[in-house]
Amino acid sequence: MKLLIDQNISHRIVPLLEGSFSNIHHVRQLNLIDADDHNIFMYARENKFDAVITLDDDFVRLLNLFSSPPKIIWLRTGNCSTPFLSEILNSKVNIIQKFLNDEEFFLYEIFRP
Repeated sequence: MKLLIDQNISHRIVPLLEGSFSNIHHVRQLNLIDADDHNIFMYARENKFDAVITLDDDFVRLLNLFSSPPKIIWLRTGNCSTPFLSEILNSKVNIIQKFLNDEEFFLYEIFRP
């Protein structure tokens, strides 16, 4: 699974997720840190990312306008620490894998436990 992390999540999360998600990138690594959401969404589509992980509902609107790919993993956790976000994502690796493989669903919302 090829995942792109949006700029509203710290780039410091990547090493915390690499054990669970083998192909994960942050927009900062791809020189997209100042790109708008539309450009990030289209970059993910053009470069065959399976999903964008974001805290931003703008990606949900883009998904509604342009459809998938990419799928959207929307973290609806509010403000929380990078280690806490990584714990949430690492605990859901199997569910995320199923979501990415399912052709029926394009948005996966994760709420704060």
